[in-house]
Amino acid sequence: MRAEKVSMLQEVRAKLSGSSFFILTNYNGLTVTKTDDLRKRLSGAKASFQVVGNKQFGMAAKECGLPTIDSATLSGPSAVVYGTGDVVAAAKILKDFIKENEKPAIKAGGLQGQLLSPADVESLAALPSREVLLGQVVGTIAAPMSQLVGVLQQKVASMLYVLQAYAEKKGQSA
Repeated sequence: MRAEKVSMLQEVRAKLSGSSFFILTNYNGLTVTKTDDLRKRLSGAKASFQVVGNKQFGMAAKECGLPTIDSATLSGPSAVVYGTGDVVAAAKILKDFIKENEKPAIKAGGLQGQLLSPADVESLAALPSREVLLGQVVGTIAAPMSQLVGVLQQKVASMLYVLQAYAEKKGQSA
């Protein structure tokens, strides 16, 4: 293997091993302007978009311990979205970009050592953001406590009403 190919392999391997996720795409027909736009959008989600050679990507994925990616997936021009941020945010950005431009096409994805189909990546994009999910968890945990506080407040209020009625009755009978 030529020195530049070895260097490219090492770069892809380093980026894959340092990432929490990847989304492999077919970038065929994507202009330089559109590619730059996608890169800018992804940078907000701590993700990057990089053109990769299929052979280098396949070898790097294998060396990083990822499941074997079939040759049909690794055909045509490929680019990878990878990062350390929120995979849902990156998938949403990519899905929105594809909706606007009809490119790139999702080939596969990877998350926590598992290979994802294009449908799995689209399902990730449909999930609420991390902040919304955390808010839902907090709301679910807090709901029973706030209901308990409401019930206790009603009991105290009921007791006060009884005492007030008793005091008024005593006041009238005196």
